[in-house]
Amino acid sequence: MRAISYSQFGKPSDVVRVLDVPTPVPGPGEVLLRMHMAPIHNHDLLTVEGRYGYKPALPALGGSEGVGTVEVLGEGVSSVQPGQRVAASGLKGAWAEFAIARAASVVPLPDAVPDEVGAQLIAMPLSALTLLEFAEAKQGQWLIQNAATGAVAKVVSQLAKFRGIHVINLVRRAEAVAELEVLGIGQTVSTAEDGWKEKVRALTGGQGISVAVDSVGGKASGDLLSLLGENGLLVSFGLMSGEPMQISSGDLIFKQATVKGFWLGKLMETMPREQVGRLIGELVKRAASGELVLQVDGIYPLAEGSKALAAAAEGGRQGKVLIQL
Repeated sequence: MRAISYSQFGKPSDVVRVLDVPTPVPGPGEVLLRMHMAPIHNHDLLTVEGRYGYKPALPALGGSEGVGTVEVLGEGVSSVQPGQRVAASGLKGAWAEFAIARAASVVPLPDAVPDEVGAQLIAMPLSALTLLEFAEAKQGQWLIQNAATGAVAKVVSQLAKFRGIHVINLVRRAEAVAELEVLGIGQTVSTAEDGWKEKVRALTGGQGISVAVDSVGGKASGDLLSLLGENGLLVSFGLMSGEPMQISSGDLIFKQATVKGFWLGKLMETMPREQVGRLIGELVKRAASGELVLQVDGIYPLAEGSKALAAAAEGGRQGKVLIQL
């Protein structure tokens, strides 16, 4: 089979190659998927760079999520059948013509969910939905998030409204305000404008912000903490700036604020299967009904893997870059 592989860590578009490699064989509790399409996530790029939470043994295959058809069942698998179209995450080598998935983790998809949506339905949307529950945000409360044009942030905004949670979205470009409006996402403030913090406070009408989600780090962490209300929660979700969080001890102490880190991979290790099933069921339902919109910036064939990774690393995208397999 053909797959996108890398034998050293580094700039993804430089180190990946499309190679012929052996087709994997599913073990007990696993299924072999004939892959249709797979997204390129930021954590996929970080993994190829050797900067994520774990380093795979080299040479490695890239990609961690996608949509495909069940091809072969491993021993003891009866929950799915050959020919079923499913979404799957937590893969080791999704950017390939075939990939192995744990049978317990694949999600059958209705016809109403196209491949472009199914390919990116689990990892980022599940992070967003789990994040809302992790933060214990309640109806009527305010949540603020930076990097609001990111995939997770967009889903947070879309799903929060079904829970009655008010969301303020911070962006770094004035043009991004209109980009989010296309998705029906409002209450967006550009931090490039003078007095942006006052605009945030005006949106809440003086009500304290309960939860802040930080995907940037550095000075941006302190900006979010300064906007939190009494007993607020600051969730560290990402490190786009590459800098350590810079927060005020005074804000932390006098607001009695809490700072927590969020990593879905760790939470999934202890999350009850019933809860995971409930969350994924909501995502499939919202996607099938059109209530959850997942944007696509471009679709590249497998042969142009390096070009696809270069596009995914560029800023200013409005959706995911996908690889057609």
